[in-house]
Amino acid sequence: MINIRTTTQSGIDKVDFTQLGFGNYISDHMVVADYKNGKWGAAEIIPYGDLLMSPAMLALHYGQAVFEGMKAFKMEDGRTCLFRPQKHHQRLNRSLARMCMPAIPEELFIESLIALLETDKNWIPNGEGDSLYIRPVVFATESRLGVKISDEYKFVIMTSPVGPYFTKPVKVKVEEQYVRAAEGGTGFAKCAGNYGGAFYPTQLAREQGYDQVLWTDAKEHKYIDESGAMNVMFVLNNVLVTPKLSTSLLDGITRDSILHLADERGVSKEERKVSVAEIEAGLKNKTLTEAFGVGTAAVVSTIQTIHIHGTDYPIPLPTENSFQLSVKKQLQQIRKGIIADRYNWLHIL
Repeated sequence: MINIRTTTQSGIDKVDFTQLGFGNYISDHMVVADYKNGKWGAAEIIPYGDLLMSPAMLALHYGQAVFEGMKAFKMEDGRTCLFRPQKHHQRLNRSLARMCMPAIPEELFIESLIALLETDKNWIPNGEGDSLYIRPVVFATESRLGVKISDEYKFVIMTSPVGPYFTKPVKVKVEEQYVRAAEGGTGFAKCAGNYGGAFYPTQLAREQGYDQVLWTDAKEHKYIDESGAMNVMFVLNNVLVTPKLSTSLLDGITRDSILHLADERGVSKEERKVSVAEIEAGLKNKTLTEAFGVGTAAVVSTIQTIHIHGTDYPIPLPTENSFQLSVKKQLQQIRKGIIADRYNWLHIL
């Protein structure tokens, strides 16, 4: 049984549910649990607010901080569903293992999520394209300056009612100088440092008029890895193509879901190395007909321009029958309970 201490002053009246944006509002409550003496303590739900911390907290100095991103949806019949929580839990624990941090037991993870959603159920939006974004985060809390693996951690879950991450098609720039991750590194983990290190080249790209960068391999800059906020997919010669997972790529849950749906639809697909050269050739000869990002936050986001070697290559906007829009609709209908969940992806409250 999770102890729940509810807020005395809800902030929900300050939320404009017609103009949510992404991450602008935090719901009333959060889950907190502490790891000490080799085990996780009981989780509790408390009002969202500041946490006391020491300036010597190890996460601030040596980067032991990992997070997840997942979503809950309001279904057509009024119930709430979590989308693939077990898959997110597994990925969180893979990230934690890479950062030498203790795993979160599945029971603690799922029960905490359910209790938090039931406590803040009024924060779950039901507008078109809206959802409740869920942010679990784990960080080292031991207060010590020596370079070491922390013996103490804090686990927090907070939620945020959100609209679409990207509200219009995006322009991306193929990055050929800076590196997000290298094979054997932490690229597959959702650790804080991956994102902090990506800010500078992304900022440079935005100053040049682009929304995101397309990261390339660290060794030669010849192969596409992923975009800053999402995995990337292409329709090339009528085949759905996406970079094969490696230790430098995030194993996206939306990516995995779309690949399953592609199989169901009988769509030809390839998970392999995708070279910058073949993307450029496909853009030049018009055999690349679709490019889009996929992710928990982004869902499915159309890419309308790809910048390669100093040239902007436009891509025709997708039609209703395009793969990216039709599969996005199918995914949304599964989450809403409009069509059958054949893969048991939904955890319905």
